[in-house]
Amino acid sequence: MPEHVSVYQLLGMTLLVLVVVAWAMGLAYMLRRGRHEAALWRVAHGLPALPQQRKAAPGHESVELTPAEEDAFAGLVRQLSGGR
Repeated sequence: MPEHVSVYQLLGMTLLVLVVVAWAMGLAYMLRRGRHEAALWRVAHGLPALPQQRKAAPGHESVELTPAEEDAFAGLVRQLSGGR
């Protein structure tokens, strides 16, 4: 024990270190428990700002093209594919 440090200073420092360690352990416990509870809540409730997703996909849509539209589309495809 150093000569210039009193017993009260050593006890105070020891107590302070123990309090800081206990506080850090308590904080870690609370954050871990809170994160687990928040995850359970999100799974149960979902996000309220987003609309609920559909369970099934919508039906496929199709449109009949006229012969002129089919020719124009075929020409566009040939143009974009480089004539391949």
